[in-house]
Amino acid sequence: MNNMAAKELHSEKHTYLPNLNSLLKIPLGLVLFTMISSVLVYAETMSVDVDGTFFDVEYDVAGMTVSDIEPDVESVSLILTVDVTESPGTLDITLDRSFFDSTIEGLDDDFIILADGDESNFSETITDDQSRTLSVELPAGTEEVEIIGSAFGTVTPVQVSDVDDDAAEQAAAAEQAAAAEQAAAAEQAAAAEQAAAAEQAAAANTSTTPTQCGPGTILKDGACVLDEICGPGTILKDGACVLDSTPKQTDTSVKGLGKDMVMGLMIAFVGAGTVGIVLALISKASKSN
Repeated sequence: MNNMAAKELHSEKHTYLPNLNSLLKIPLGLVLFTMISSVLVYAETMSVDVDGTFFDVEYDVAGMTVSDIEPDVESVSLILTVDVTESPGTLDITLDRSFFDSTIEGLDDDFIILADGDESNFSETITDDQSRTLSVELPAGTEEVEIIGSAFGTVTPVQVSDVDDDAAEQAAAAEQAAAAEQAAAAEQAAAAEQAAAAEQAAAANTSTTPTQCGPGTILKDGACVLDEICGPGTILKDGACVLDSTPKQTDTSVKGLGKDMVMGLMIAFVGAGTVGIVLALISKASKSN
């Protein structure tokens, strides 16, 4: 009887005690369920448009949400609009190298992450030839996260030195523009001074402008100048119109006619005198007889 009771008791213990394999399957199942459920619940993907090309960005969050991801091509950065409700909220984001990367001369360089404008600590958890995964802790209340790199996949890579060169070129262009403005202002001031001086000179000339000019001169453009044309009976001499003292010459035809008349008169007088003398002599001879 005792042996039978012992066997029954041993059998009952084996019946009610759980199997070790069954006990191991339970936690493994819970872990697997947790991993699957976390992936299903928290793993998200958002499409980002870079110059008309769309890229899918995968990220995991805890204690926060991501409402938007926008690229800033000029700054070579991704801007995430977030709502962090817990402290800290965690963001794990995977960046495909063909979409967004941070390199210098072909070598990986650290990203820069700003949370509401302040630099935030982060770690790079996974790095391979295809992608890079960043893990960031964010304080509660954070609204914007900016991830700064060096190049977008569809945009010509921008190195840090190129950014510096662009900034230097922009600064030089600004300096040149400022210098040009200063030169233009100086030219305008000089032109204004010249105009003022010309007005003053014109006013001074107006006050001393003669109203009458001397003989042989005329008033022209506010000054007395030589009159190149003189009136009848005058000539221009030593800068003045004076009377013409040059003897006048009579026309040769008139002068010749005058000489002929004088000669005729003289011949007539001589002839008349001769006749008179002859008549006188005849009369005297007659009286003598």
